[in-house]
Amino acid sequence: MTASRGPSATVQVWDPATGGSALLDDGSVVLLPPECLQGSVFRFLRPGQRIRLTRDDALTVTLPC
Repeated sequence: MTASRGPSATVQVWDPATGGSALLDDGSVVLLPPECLQGSVFRFLRPGQRIRLTRDDALTVTLPC
């Protein structure tokens, strides 16, 4: 699998147990699984926070280190 840097987004909703969603700059919604923080510099997310997404071939969303 190859990972590519994805777009920037704004966190809409975040719950550590269930994950959340982010709004891309083009208005698309991306679901954020709770495990997307594993291995990243983030310990939590808050609504309104700007993030840079990474997606792999399986379209799994993670946050880069």
